[in-house]
Amino acid sequence: MAQFIDRRLNGKNKSAVNRQRFLRRHKEQIKESVADAVNRRSITNTETGEDVSIPHKDIKEPVFHQGKGGLKERVHPGNDQFITGDKIERPKGGGQGGGSGEGEASADGEGQDEFVFQISKDEYLDILFEDLELPNLEKNQINKITEWKTHRAGYQTAGVPANIAVVKSLQQSLARRTAMTAGKKRMLRELEEELDRVKMSEPAQMLEEKRLKEEIEALRRKLDSVPFIDTFDLRFKNYERRPIPSSQAVMFCLMDVSGSMDQATKDVAKRFYVLLYLFLTRTYENVDVVFIRHHTQAKEVDEHEFFYSQETGGTIVSSALKLMNEIVTERYPVGEWNIYAAQASDGDNWADDSPRCRELLTKHLLPKCQYYSYIEITRRSHQTLWHEYEKLEGSFPNFAMKNIRTVEDIFPVFRELFKKETA
Repeated sequence: MAQFIDRRLNGKNKSAVNRQRFLRRHKEQIKESVADAVNRRSITNTETGEDVSIPHKDIKEPVFHQGKGGLKERVHPGNDQFITGDKIERPKGGGQGGGSGEGEASADGEGQDEFVFQISKDEYLDILFEDLELPNLEKNQINKITEWKTHRAGYQTAGVPANIAVVKSLQQSLARRTAMTAGKKRMLRELEEELDRVKMSEPAQMLEEKRLKEEIEALRRKLDSVPFIDTFDLRFKNYERRPIPSSQAVMFCLMDVSGSMDQATKDVAKRFYVLLYLFLTRTYENVDVVFIRHHTQAKEVDEHEFFYSQETGGTIVSSALKLMNEIVTERYPVGEWNIYAAQASDGDNWADDSPRCRELLTKHLLPKCQYYSYIEITRRSHQTLWHEYEKLEGSFPNFAMKNIRTVEDIFPVFRELFKKETA
């Protein structure tokens, strides 16, 4: 006789509490779907969850059943067609009903589609920014920025089914039933003892015996009416977000909006910055974000103007770097702030301005920054700015540069730039 013990985090027959276990089991496929969703979504669509599809064959669970026992004798046909090492062609046609849309129609017209389910906005963002962090974050001054972490915080009387605490709920049920039935059980014992004395007495007291039996029956009905578990007994695991003191940080977002940046290139840049902005606001609290748009002139703008302004012009990239250096000097002392920057451009720049950009980074910005990332958005060969910045990669470990060619490259590049060192 075989005995199987279910040691999974959640017990069987509780479909409402299996969601988190399901997400953990199919984490890699869900992460792929979330990454694909980044490319499909509008840059302003951040308020909804996402539909995730998983092939039906991947969600099947093993089934234990009685094996075929006993002794059997079989006669197998001989083989006069193949020898060891022969390769047999795969049968043509579908016919398996996989439901994934490939192959031919099955003969019986039956099959199963992929399993599709909805993840919430919070689950979507948690998966999206898992294993990401601001690189080289130092605790210079512990006062403003706060990173949040979820901790267990006792129990509560209300919550979602996924967080139900079974043992605690049963303890509450036992305490309630004990409190409600203790007096009745004591009275029941006394009546039963009195009934025994009446039965043993002579002459038998029929009326008294009948009355005691009726009272005993009434008490037993009352005891049976006490429910085993009531909604009042339910207890749910409570989770709270606790702040983890960290350091002050500021992120500079520098975007090229010159005439060489066509609408498609600007859209890619905006998608990258939307991801960055969501990551910062989701993971950290009180991180300053400074938005700078530039063409021949650079200007500090607010979030709305940064993403929606139609202003354009020529290209002088150094104007944005100079403005960033001025803002750092005036508002963000290096000893008190962790300074980060993300610059997006198509790489097109005046030939004599690119060396000036490299000089500004070498002498002024990179010594002050914890991390500086440059993203060049172009399908063509690299421009002058890229070639100048390449000279910095070997000398400054806090400098990174990546190339984005298509929308599909945005999320992989973003994760590569901001992945945790331990990931």
